[in-house]
Amino acid sequence: MNYTLEANMPVAVFDSGLGGLSTLIELRRLMPCEDYIYYGDFANSPYGTKSADRVRELSFDCVGYLLARRVKAIVIACNTATSAAAKQLRECYPFIPIIGAEPAIRPAVLYKAGSNILVMATDMTLKEEKFKALCAELDKMANIIKLPCPDLVEFVERGETESRELYLYLKQHIESNIKVKIDSVVLGCTHYPFVAHAISQTVGKDVPIFDGNKGIAKECRRRLAVLGLERSGGVTGTLEITGSKTDEQKLMTAKKLMENKWQTK
Repeated sequence: MNYTLEANMPVAVFDSGLGGLSTLIELRRLMPCEDYIYYGDFANSPYGTKSADRVRELSFDCVGYLLARRVKAIVIACNTATSAAAKQLRECYPFIPIIGAEPAIRPAVLYKAGSNILVMATDMTLKEEKFKALCAELDKMANIIKLPCPDLVEFVERGETESRELYLYLKQHIESNIKVKIDSVVLGCTHYPFVAHAISQTVGKDVPIFDGNKGIAKECRRRLAVLGLERSGGVTGTLEITGSKTDEQKLMTAKKLMENKWQTK
């Protein structure tokens, strides 16, 4: 494939829906001069309840679209898609940096060894070999408790980050499944940072919450720097939000989520 990377190309971010916007926010904080294209696969959301083969197929469709848009790096802002497709995407497209997502279990373990760490994620992320291997590496250092929370994705997709229904769901879901004192929480889905405040209110304000978005942004910047593709200058880059299905409501929700998240920092 004839594809030349240039510094003035945009950075691409994709997810099954709106969750990857939490990753995009961290990317823009760290690299504000870059142009960004955000692609949500709204027609096929959510990924967390689909088979690995189907998620892999959809991920290749997303990357194909983004390569046609001539981007210089692709961020998989979805733990499910990373688990199912990152390795195969990198093998197929070795000429472009492809940065994946990973639950921030390691920082949680380092924060307090021997602790009870609650990992909230989609069913598929928790079942994937990549996640299991990470847990196997760290489970001697902490008690890693896995809690599938697929319904949280739908709350975020509707823009419900503080609703009564969300709080009831979290309270019932966590209390009915978790019987030990939680020392920290790991958000294993890029949708979940948008409901981090509600999670904090549920598990306790003193319980630290970890997500992997800062790590993803730092890795993207590192990869661009190695290739000499960073943009510099004082001008804030552009942002385009698009998707596999035209949905004005989704775009309005995206704007709301990003505005609310920016205001929390």
